[in-house]
Amino acid sequence: MYVVRRIFRSTLAVLAAVFVVSTLPLSAAQAQTPPAAVAGEAPPASASDYLLGSGDKVRVTVYGEPELSGEFFVTGSGLVSLPLIGEVRAAGLNVRQFQDTVQNALSNGYLKEPRVSAEVLSFRPFYILGEVDKPGTYPYTSGLTVFNAVATAGGFTYRADKGKVFIKRLGEAVEHKYTLDPTVTVAPGDTIRIGERFF
Repeated sequence: MYVVRRIFRSTLAVLAAVFVVSTLPLSAAQAQTPPAAVAGEAPPASASDYLLGSGDKVRVTVYGEPELSGEFFVTGSGLVSLPLIGEVRAAGLNVRQFQDTVQNALSNGYLKEPRVSAEVLSFRPFYILGEVDKPGTYPYTSGLTVFNAVATAGGFTYRADKGKVFIKRLGEAVEHKYTLDPTVTVAPGDTIRIGERFF
């Protein structure tokens, strides 16, 4: 009988705990949820996710084959012209995918078990226009922010709207508006536009 009573009490305790957890306020459950990305923040460019495109310069190393190694540009048509195997598509691939593509091409009747590595030497430029002193095309550097880009272009004009920025990402048809703060990053090939403020 004593054992039955203990089992009954234990069952009641478990049921009470489940009830308390299930009736927690929504705010408590939300506290366990990671905060969403800040509205208006541009996603940073990740080196592993970076997709090659026209204007990028890559170094391809074929181990033990110095005549097949070198530095190459991605052409306007998205191709890289390599020794022995000719043109290889690079646009739209990340570095690892491009590396594997070159390795597979070399192993297809050219070399036995080739080992290939690839890296980006210089990224395609970014473009900045609107209310900056020197609008134009500038070389991209890793970790570039909109503030860095504006400084590269000579700074804001006196008419500049310093509260927001418009960015058109490479491959997109429309520009997006972001709140202008130090977290907004620039990716290679982006077009940045600083608007004019209204007095």
